[in-house]
Amino acid sequence: MSAGGCSVVPRPWDDCTAMPGFVLCTLGDLLLDVIVRLEQPLEPGTDAAAQTRTGAGGQAANVAAWAAALGAEARFVGKRGDDPAASLAAGELARLGVTVFGPVVLGRNGVVVSIVGEEGERAMASDRGVAPTLSADELEPAWFEGATHLHLSGYSLMSSPIDAAATRAAGLVRAGGGTVSVDLASRRVIVDFGPERLRRVLGELGPELVFANEEERAELGPEAAVNATWVLKRGAAGATVEHDGQKSEFPAVPAEVIDTTGAGDAFAAGYLVGGVELALETAARCVSQLGATP
Repeated sequence: MSAGGCSVVPRPWDDCTAMPGFVLCTLGDLLLDVIVRLEQPLEPGTDAAAQTRTGAGGQAANVAAWAAALGAEARFVGKRGDDPAASLAAGELARLGVTVFGPVVLGRNGVVVSIVGEEGERAMASDRGVAPTLSADELEPAWFEGATHLHLSGYSLMSSPIDAAATRAAGLVRAGGGTVSVDLASRRVIVDFGPERLRRVLGELGPELVFANEEERAELGPEAAVNATWVLKRGAAGATVEHDGQKSEFPAVPAEVIDTTGAGDAFAAGYLVGGVELALETAARCVSQLGATP
Protein backbone atom coordinates (compact mmCIF):
# COMPACT_ATOMS: atom_id res chain seq x y z
CA MET A 1 0.00 0.00 0.00
CA SER A 2 1.15 3.52 -0.67
CA ALA A 3 1.35 6.18 2.02
CA GLY A 4 -1.90 7.63 0.77
CA GLY A 5 -3.77 4.39 1.41
CA CYS A 6 -4.17 3.26 -2.21
CA SER A 7 -3.53 -0.30 -3.33
CA VAL A 8 -0.20 -1.28 -4.87
CA VAL A 9 -2.30 -2.78 -7.69
CA PRO A 10 -4.08 -0.11 -9.78
CA ARG A 11 -7.84 -0.56 -9.45
CA PRO A 12 -10.82 1.71 -10.29
CA TRP A 13 -11.52 2.24 -6.57
CA ASP A 14 -7.94 3.17 -5.57
CA ASP A 15 -7.56 6.83 -6.51
CA CYS A 16 -8.42 8.09 -3.00
CA THR A 17 -10.46 10.85 -4.60
CA ALA A 18 -13.79 10.57 -6.38
CA MET A 19 -13.08 9.43 -9.92
CA PRO A 20 -14.54 11.53 -12.74
CA GLY A 21 -17.10 9.44 -14.60
CA PHE A 22 -17.28 6.72 -11.96
CA VAL A 23 -20.67 5.02 -12.32
CA LEU A 24 -21.60 2.58 -9.57
CA CYS A 25 -24.39 0.07 -9.96
CA THR A 26 -25.54 -2.05 -7.03
CA LEU A 27 -27.84 -5.09 -7.07
CA GLY A 28 -29.70 -6.51 -4.11
CA ASP A 29 -32.54 -5.63 -1.75
CA LEU A 30 -34.35 -2.32 -1.34
CA LEU A 31 -36.02 -2.53 2.06
CA LEU A 32 -37.93 -0.15 4.27
CA ASP A 33 -35.47 0.52 7.08
CA VAL A 34 -36.95 1.06 10.55
CA ILE A 35 -34.37 2.20 13.12
CA VAL A 36 -35.28 2.14 16.81
CA ARG A 37 -32.70 3.64 19.18
CA LEU A 38 -33.61 2.69 22.72
CA GLU A 39 -33.41 5.27 25.49
CA GLN A 40 -34.59 2.71 28.04
CA PRO A 41 -34.28 -1.10 28.16
CA LEU A 42 -37.14 -3.09 26.66
CA GLU A 43 -39.34 -4.77 29.25
CA PRO A 44 -42.28 -7.13 28.59
CA GLY A 45 -45.69 -5.57 29.07
CA THR A 46 -44.64 -1.91 29.13
CA ASP A 47 -43.33 0.92 26.95
CA ALA A 48 -39.75 2.08 26.49
CA ALA A 49 -38.76 5.54 25.27
CA ALA A 50 -36.92 5.53 21.92
CA GLN A 51 -35.87 7.58 18.92
CA THR A 52 -36.98 6.23 15.54
CA ARG A 53 -36.18 6.76 11.90
CA THR A 54 -37.56 5.23 8.70
CA GLY A 55 -36.08 5.30 5.23
CA ALA A 56 -34.47 3.26 2.47
CA GLY A 57 -32.46 0.26 3.59
CA GLY A 58 -30.84 -2.94 2.46
CA GLN A 59 -27.14 -3.43 1.90
CA ALA A 60 -27.03 -2.66 -1.83
CA ALA A 61 -29.36 0.33 -1.47
CA ASN A 62 -27.27 1.75 1.38
CA VAL A 63 -24.06 1.52 -0.64
CA ALA A 64 -25.70 3.29 -3.58
CA ALA A 65 -27.03 6.06 -1.33
CA TRP A 66 -23.63 6.75 0.24
CA ALA A 67 -21.90 6.64 -3.15
CA ALA A 68 -24.32 9.26 -4.46
CA ALA A 69 -23.67 11.42 -1.40
CA LEU A 70 -19.94 11.20 -2.17
CA GLY A 71 -20.41 12.46 -5.71
CA ALA A 72 -20.64 9.28 -7.78
CA GLU A 73 -23.38 8.47 -10.26
CA ALA A 74 -25.23 5.69 -8.46
CA ARG A 75 -27.81 3.18 -9.64
CA PHE A 76 -29.70 0.50 -7.75
CA VAL A 77 -31.25 -2.62 -9.29
CA GLY A 78 -33.70 -4.73 -7.33
CA LYS A 79 -37.20 -6.17 -7.20
CA ARG A 80 -39.85 -4.35 -5.17
CA GLY A 81 -43.35 -5.03 -3.93
CA ASP A 82 -46.40 -2.91 -4.69
CA ASP A 83 -47.16 -1.87 -1.11
CA PRO A 84 -46.59 1.40 0.80
CA ALA A 85 -43.26 0.13 2.20
CA ALA A 86 -41.89 -0.16 -1.34
CA SER A 87 -43.09 3.31 -2.31
CA LEU A 88 -41.52 4.87 0.77
CA ALA A 89 -38.18 3.09 0.30
CA ALA A 90 -37.91 3.79 -3.45
CA GLY A 91 -38.91 7.42 -2.98
CA GLU A 92 -36.32 7.94 -0.28
CA LEU A 93 -33.56 6.30 -2.32
CA ALA A 94 -34.40 8.50 -5.31
CA ARG A 95 -34.40 11.56 -3.05
CA LEU A 96 -30.86 10.64 -2.01
CA GLY A 97 -29.74 10.83 -5.64
CA VAL A 98 -29.88 7.17 -6.69
CA THR A 99 -31.50 6.03 -9.93
CA VAL A 100 -33.76 3.09 -9.03
CA PHE A 101 -34.29 0.26 -11.52
CA GLY A 102 -36.08 -3.06 -11.29
CA PRO A 103 -39.50 -4.68 -11.56
CA VAL A 104 -42.39 -3.84 -9.25
CA VAL A 105 -44.61 -6.84 -8.63
CA LEU A 106 -47.66 -7.81 -6.64
CA GLY A 107 -46.45 -8.72 -3.18
CA ARG A 108 -44.87 -7.61 0.06
CA ASN A 109 -41.79 -5.41 0.04
CA GLY A 110 -39.03 -6.20 2.48
CA VAL A 111 -38.61 -4.45 5.83
CA VAL A 112 -35.64 -4.47 8.19
CA VAL A 113 -35.97 -3.40 11.83
CA SER A 114 -32.78 -2.36 13.64
CA ILE A 115 -32.82 -2.13 17.44
CA VAL A 116 -29.99 0.14 18.58
CA GLY A 117 -28.73 0.02 22.16
CA GLU A 118 -27.45 2.91 24.26
CA GLU A 119 -23.83 2.28 23.16
CA GLY A 120 -24.72 2.26 19.46
CA GLU A 121 -24.64 -1.52 19.04
CA ARG A 122 -27.46 -2.94 16.96
CA ALA A 123 -29.47 -6.09 16.33
CA MET A 124 -31.49 -6.52 13.15
CA ALA A 125 -34.59 -8.44 12.11
CA SER A 126 -34.94 -8.69 8.33
CA ASP A 127 -37.86 -9.61 6.09
CA ARG A 128 -36.64 -9.53 2.48
CA GLY A 129 -40.12 -9.71 0.94
CA VAL A 130 -40.09 -10.19 -2.83
CA ALA A 131 -36.47 -9.04 -3.32
CA PRO A 132 -34.87 -12.52 -3.59
CA THR A 133 -37.26 -13.46 -6.42
CA LEU A 134 -35.49 -11.16 -8.92
CA SER A 135 -34.61 -13.38 -11.88
CA ALA A 136 -31.98 -13.03 -14.59
CA ASP A 137 -34.56 -12.62 -17.36
CA GLU A 138 -36.09 -9.62 -15.56
CA LEU A 139 -32.92 -7.56 -15.98
CA GLU A 140 -32.76 -4.91 -18.69
CA PRO A 141 -29.26 -4.48 -20.20
CA ALA A 142 -29.86 -0.73 -20.41
CA TRP A 143 -29.80 -0.54 -16.58
CA PHE A 144 -26.11 -1.45 -16.65
CA GLU A 145 -24.94 0.53 -19.69
CA GLY A 146 -21.99 2.74 -18.85
CA ALA A 147 -21.54 1.25 -15.37
CA THR A 148 -17.88 1.14 -14.40
CA HIS A 149 -18.42 -1.01 -11.32
CA LEU A 150 -21.02 -3.44 -9.98
CA HIS A 151 -21.36 -4.00 -6.24
CA LEU A 152 -23.24 -7.11 -5.12
CA SER A 153 -24.68 -7.82 -1.72
CA GLY A 154 -23.69 -11.24 -0.45
CA TYR A 155 -27.37 -11.89 0.19
CA SER A 156 -27.90 -11.82 -3.58
CA LEU A 157 -25.39 -14.67 -4.04
CA MET A 158 -26.88 -16.92 -1.38
CA SER A 159 -30.53 -17.15 -2.43
CA SER A 160 -32.33 -17.98 -5.66
CA PRO A 161 -33.28 -16.88 -8.23
CA ILE A 162 -31.57 -13.56 -7.44
CA ASP A 163 -28.19 -15.33 -7.57
CA ALA A 164 -28.66 -15.89 -11.31
CA ALA A 165 -29.61 -12.22 -11.71
CA ALA A 166 -26.40 -11.23 -9.92
CA THR A 167 -24.33 -13.43 -12.24
CA ARG A 168 -25.98 -11.97 -15.33
CA ALA A 169 -25.50 -8.42 -14.04
CA ALA A 170 -21.79 -9.12 -13.52
CA GLY A 171 -21.54 -10.35 -17.09
CA LEU A 172 -23.26 -7.25 -18.45
CA VAL A 173 -21.01 -4.87 -16.51
CA ARG A 174 -17.84 -6.76 -17.42
CA ALA A 175 -18.87 -6.79 -21.08
CA GLY A 176 -18.73 -3.00 -20.85
CA GLY A 177 -15.27 -3.04 -19.27
CA GLY A 178 -16.41 -2.74 -15.65
CA THR A 179 -15.39 -4.55 -12.48
CA VAL A 180 -17.23 -6.35 -9.67
CA SER A 181 -17.17 -6.36 -5.88
CA VAL A 182 -19.03 -8.43 -3.29
CA ASP A 183 -19.83 -7.79 0.37
CA LEU A 184 -20.17 -11.07 2.28
CA ALA A 185 -23.03 -9.56 4.28
CA SER A 186 -23.60 -11.93 7.22
CA ARG A 187 -21.76 -14.73 9.02
CA ARG A 188 -25.06 -16.40 9.92
CA VAL A 189 -26.19 -16.44 6.29
CA ILE A 190 -22.80 -17.89 5.25
CA VAL A 191 -23.17 -20.66 7.85
CA ASP A 192 -26.69 -21.48 6.66
CA PHE A 193 -25.71 -21.37 2.99
CA GLY A 194 -22.49 -23.31 3.49
CA PRO A 195 -18.94 -21.85 3.39
CA GLU A 196 -17.74 -24.37 0.81
CA ARG A 197 -20.69 -23.60 -1.41
CA LEU A 198 -20.05 -19.86 -1.16
CA ARG A 199 -16.36 -20.37 -1.94
CA ARG A 200 -17.44 -22.13 -5.12
CA VAL A 201 -19.83 -19.28 -6.02
CA LEU A 202 -17.11 -16.66 -5.50
CA GLY A 203 -14.66 -18.72 -7.52
CA GLU A 204 -17.06 -18.77 -10.46
CA LEU A 205 -17.96 -15.08 -10.14
CA GLY A 206 -14.36 -13.93 -9.72
CA PRO A 207 -14.91 -10.56 -8.02
CA GLU A 208 -11.98 -8.19 -8.11
CA LEU A 209 -12.80 -6.96 -4.62
CA VAL A 210 -14.41 -8.59 -1.56
CA PHE A 211 -15.60 -6.77 1.57
CA ALA A 212 -16.04 -8.70 4.82
CA ASN A 213 -15.77 -8.38 8.56
CA GLU A 214 -13.35 -10.61 10.43
CA GLU A 215 -16.00 -13.17 11.41
CA GLU A 216 -17.22 -13.53 7.83
CA ARG A 217 -13.66 -13.90 6.53
CA ALA A 218 -12.86 -16.55 9.12
CA GLU A 219 -16.05 -18.47 8.34
CA LEU A 220 -15.26 -18.53 4.64
CA GLY A 221 -11.62 -19.53 5.10
CA PRO A 222 -8.37 -18.23 3.56
CA GLU A 223 -8.73 -20.24 0.35
CA ALA A 224 -11.73 -18.26 -0.88
CA ALA A 225 -11.43 -15.82 -3.80
CA VAL A 226 -7.65 -15.91 -3.65
CA ASN A 227 -7.17 -13.54 -6.59
CA ALA A 228 -9.33 -10.79 -5.12
CA THR A 229 -8.37 -7.80 -3.02
CA TRP A 230 -9.92 -8.31 0.42
CA VAL A 231 -11.02 -5.36 2.54
CA LEU A 232 -11.74 -6.31 6.13
CA LYS A 233 -14.08 -3.98 8.02
CA ARG A 234 -13.00 -4.01 11.67
CA GLY A 235 -15.26 -1.39 13.24
CA ALA A 236 -13.49 0.65 15.91
CA ALA A 237 -10.23 -1.11 14.99
CA GLY A 238 -10.29 0.35 11.47
CA ALA A 239 -9.66 -1.73 8.35
CA THR A 240 -7.21 -4.19 6.82
CA VAL A 241 -6.56 -4.47 3.08
CA GLU A 242 -5.12 -7.74 1.76
CA HIS A 243 -3.77 -8.37 -1.75
CA ASP A 244 -1.24 -10.89 -3.06
CA GLY A 245 -0.26 -11.85 0.47
CA GLN A 246 0.36 -8.26 1.55
CA LYS A 247 -1.63 -6.76 4.42
CA SER A 248 -1.95 -3.10 5.35
CA GLU A 249 -3.84 -1.83 8.37
CA PHE A 250 -5.58 1.51 8.77
CA PRO A 251 -6.96 3.01 11.99
CA ALA A 252 -10.57 4.09 12.32
CA VAL A 253 -11.49 7.76 12.18
CA PRO A 254 -12.61 8.87 15.69
CA ALA A 255 -16.35 9.45 15.99
CA GLU A 256 -19.09 9.74 18.58
CA VAL A 257 -21.03 6.52 18.04
CA ILE A 258 -24.79 7.01 17.86
CA ASP A 259 -25.78 4.07 15.66
CA THR A 260 -23.61 1.50 13.86
CA THR A 261 -26.38 0.49 11.43
CA GLY A 262 -25.09 0.75 7.86
CA ALA A 263 -21.53 1.66 8.80
CA GLY A 264 -20.12 -1.21 6.75
CA ASP A 265 -22.14 -0.13 3.73
CA ALA A 266 -20.96 3.47 4.10
CA PHE A 267 -17.40 2.15 4.34
CA ALA A 268 -17.83 0.11 1.14
CA ALA A 269 -19.22 3.11 -0.73
CA GLY A 270 -16.35 5.31 0.39
CA TYR A 271 -13.82 2.69 -0.65
CA LEU A 272 -15.34 2.24 -4.09
CA VAL A 273 -15.58 5.98 -4.71
CA GLY A 274 -12.25 7.11 -3.29
CA GLY A 275 -10.17 4.50 -1.46
CA VAL A 276 -9.59 3.39 2.10
CA GLU A 277 -9.18 6.82 3.69
CA LEU A 278 -12.51 8.02 2.30
CA ALA A 279 -14.03 4.71 3.41
CA LEU A 280 -13.00 5.26 7.02
CA GLU A 281 -14.18 8.87 6.97
CA THR A 282 -17.56 7.85 5.53
CA ALA A 283 -18.02 5.09 8.10
CA ALA A 284 -17.29 7.60 10.89
CA ARG A 285 -19.88 9.94 9.41
CA CYS A 286 -22.42 7.12 9.34
CA VAL A 287 -22.01 6.00 12.97
CA SER A 288 -22.34 9.62 14.14
CA GLN A 289 -26.01 9.72 13.08
CA LEU A 290 -29.15 7.65 13.43
CA GLY A 291 -29.83 5.53 10.37
CA ALA A 292 -28.04 3.67 7.60
CA THR A 293 -28.18 6.30 4.81
CA PRO A 294 -26.85 9.86 4.54
